[in-house]
Amino acid sequence: MISVPLAAALTLSVLSTALISGVFGMAGGMILMGLLLSLMPLASAMALHGLTQIASNAARAWLWRQQVCWPIVARYAAGALVGVAIIALGPVTPTKPMALIFIGLASLVGLSLPARWTPNVMDQRQAVGCGTLCTMMHLTCGVSGPTLDLFFVRADLGTREIVVTKAAINTGGHFVKLAYFGHALLAGGGAISPLAIVLAIAAALLGTQLSRILLEAIDDASFRKWSRRLIAAIAAISLAQGLVLQFRS
Repeated sequence: MISVPLAAALTLSVLSTALISGVFGMAGGMILMGLLLSLMPLASAMALHGLTQIASNAARAWLWRQQVCWPIVARYAAGALVGVAIIALGPVTPTKPMALIFIGLASLVGLSLPARWTPNVMDQRQAVGCGTLCTMMHLTCGVSGPTLDLFFVRADLGTREIVVTKAAINTGGHFVKLAYFGHALLAGGGAISPLAIVLAIAAALLGTQLSRILLEAIDDASFRKWSRRLIAAIAAISLAQGLVLQFRS
């Protein structure tokens, strides 16, 4: 059983971040990860984060299912299988600090590149590479948002197409993460309160529903402008977190 203050903090955290993700298709998951890590142990935070993100992304993908760009999802999934194999079989696994530093630097550099050099998920090979890279980030530090967002920032897609295609991609990605960290949680004898799971999923679904109103009101130009700003802000935070963790170790 969880305490009332923890239940309130958890519900508010998930609701607000689901609302942000529902509008921009980004940022909410990474903010939520930081909040959950401040409320509970690492394995529990990772597993609960996976559950809430599956709920919110699956709901978002269902709401706008007619606008999912399935070829991109399929290519990303093919790359994700490669990423899982690299993490599972690779002789060297990237550390969390190095993964965060890479996310921050790659995203900031990508935003500053000319349009013709910026990663673009519309390219078939780049979509596969995006799946590989983002899956490795998921299994290393639990998030891959800025990297995924960078591949979509110049994609020739409408606002809803971008948001819902990323939601479909993230649903699968968080299933992989949940399996990975859920196994670690069970192996360590840990558990998550059933009430915490119910509250988190309910808040994620409510936040996703509320975001629909805002998403319908925002135009493509504003969406792209604020998306670039969010990517830059989150990338800077990732870089700072990675550097702090690296120098502490």
